[in-house]
Amino acid sequence: MLTKNTRLLPLVFASMAMAAAAFALDYSGRQKNPATFETLEEARLSGPVAVAALEGNVGGTFKSHPVLDGYPADTTYIYRSPNLYGGRAAARINTNLLVFAERSFPGKDAARRYLEDLGLIRIIDEAIGSVILVTPANGKAFGPNDQKYYYALQTAIFAQKAGESSGPAFGGAPGAGAKPALGAPAAPAGKPGPGTVPGPGMFGARGARYSDAEYFGGFGYTYVIGIDGGAAYLNNYVAGTLDYVSRIAGMLLINGSMETGREVAALVPVYLVNAPDRVVEAYKKANDTDAYEKTGEVEAFFDQSLPLKRVVVARDRNPDIARHIRNAYYDLFIKAMRVPVGRAGLHSASTPYQGYSMDQAPLSLCERNAVIGGATRDGIRVIGRSEDRFSHIKTPGGEYLQTWFEYLPDEVLQKTAPTGTVPLVLANHGGGDDPRQFIEEIGLLPLAGRERFAMVAPEHQSIGSVLSESLPALVEYMLATYPALDPARVYVTGYSMGGAATLRAVNGKPSLFAAAVPMAAAPYTGTPEQAARLQKARLPIMFTTSSFDLGGAFDQTRGAIAGGYQAQLNLFLGYNGMDKIAAYDFEAYPVNGFKADRMLRVRLNGEYDNYLWYLNDGAGVPMVALSYTMNLQHALYPEYGRIAWEFFKRYSRDPRTGKIRYHPHGGGF
Repeated sequence: MLTKNTRLLPLVFASMAMAAAAFALDYSGRQKNPATFETLEEARLSGPVAVAALEGNVGGTFKSHPVLDGYPADTTYIYRSPNLYGGRAAARINTNLLVFAERSFPGKDAARRYLEDLGLIRIIDEAIGSVILVTPANGKAFGPNDQKYYYALQTAIFAQKAGESSGPAFGGAPGAGAKPALGAPAAPAGKPGPGTVPGPGMFGARGARYSDAEYFGGFGYTYVIGIDGGAAYLNNYVAGTLDYVSRIAGMLLINGSMETGREVAALVPVYLVNAPDRVVEAYKKANDTDAYEKTGEVEAFFDQSLPLKRVVVARDRNPDIARHIRNAYYDLFIKAMRVPVGRAGLHSASTPYQGYSMDQAPLSLCERNAVIGGATRDGIRVIGRSEDRFSHIKTPGGEYLQTWFEYLPDEVLQKTAPTGTVPLVLANHGGGDDPRQFIEEIGLLPLAGRERFAMVAPEHQSIGSVLSESLPALVEYMLATYPALDPARVYVTGYSMGGAATLRAVNGKPSLFAAAVPMAAAPYTGTPEQAARLQKARLPIMFTTSSFDLGGAFDQTRGAIAGGYQAQLNLFLGYNGMDKIAAYDFEAYPVNGFKADRMLRVRLNGEYDNYLWYLNDGAGVPMVALSYTMNLQHALYPEYGRIAWEFFKRYSRDPRTGKIRYHPHGGGF
């Protein structure tokens, strides 16, 4: 039962006053805006004012991205749904639908009616985000000159938390701007730092920051629709450029031709209506399709090993455009997203603005399990809560764990799952991240739908000093509130600052958890009392890192795990009653520095090599492990969620004895 101090937040937060000096209290991650419909020129004026008021932005200076200077007036219209995500990294989960229509409109009312007739306003209100309607610069037909305007829009909407560097090197030219990652060397004014990353903790530049990406932009959920000449334009001038097409998570192209000699530069899910055979073959080649299915009159070609690489082909003499938009959105778009895990500046067409955080290509195409109306299609319900339940556990500044998000299978809420049968994952976001954005970008949501586990994602930005008490208390609240949750299978993970939170949680009450996976974690050493509890409880743990991770986890110069991770591995070997590594030998064992009892190498998502090393205790149970992904920077990656779950599901903790049970095949519960 909810107390009078409880606020239940199934979809959006109630209006809250932002605490003047607190960053953990009254967090919403929303913009609280009404629906708006503007020309691009109007949005450029509105954006800096609106964005400056969002959590984490107060006190900053904002401006529209200069790449949009000179953009043709009255050719592009923007509808923003009510209560967009915003503040910190929350804007990354706004959806962007870019619509290219080869026509002109006498004014905003006509442009809005066009979007309403296509059903796009209803879709985006449900999705949360923006529809950007683009018409030809010359008012008649798209052509090669429009490509520079596509480049300008892409640069502006993808420039999350980017801006201008201060100092004389700026001189009116665009700066690299993104704040270097923690531990990375500072960059000269106007130059990109070598450690700029699109991961947790990115709050922008030292000078003016660009507002468009947060005001009407998005990132991973960017989908593109081309109609008639708009489809031909996308085929001829967008699909053939790697930097453009490899940021798009899905395309709908209706009646679009393709010129001879044009190709599709990268894989992209696409729904084609009345496409010529040449167009179909070009997209099949880009997606490396090797499988086929047909449902009614709709064909689909896909890669059987990575089904997201999909080409859907429909034939319709008199196409109902609104129907095809619905089909493409709900059957294709919402199943795919893009994430930035490559190095900034790679394969970037954004030459004048190159190098800031999130300016890279290709972006990884990954599975998505979209939350629509507060739930996923496979029955994971999302409940946001903000209450004073844990206000007795305060930081010296008076902050406490107030807000969290519960991801619960329908059977838990409907009380149809037997008591004690549903695992629970405590998921901790990174610095500057939003809990929901973390859940989606770390890849846990599709897994929760398939494997039927619950999650709880706390907002913990500024309460590090009390996490060892607050996070176990949150887990105990979840177990007490939902009897279907299994106290024997409670797991904890988190990335970057969330990795440190994971270590604090298990140091606080290790007996609650059956396994832990701190990712890219800042090291943490507990008190003697905490160490004694860990030694008594024992805890399976896997540390993760990558080639361009932060300095505490990975030493980029040596190409090996850093001293902080070496110390953490030894700490947990000791806690688990195992021999510590006396001396790390990186000549004999590159990267990890020790002889493992088991090593596994796999290719993640068909693109990045991942190495896993396991160390067994005296009973042959792998209790300490290390995961390393080659060529990834410090950034959220959905495959990390799968790595964590594959580790978690093999462990449980006997509620009576407290002993760890190992299930080598992930079953036997």
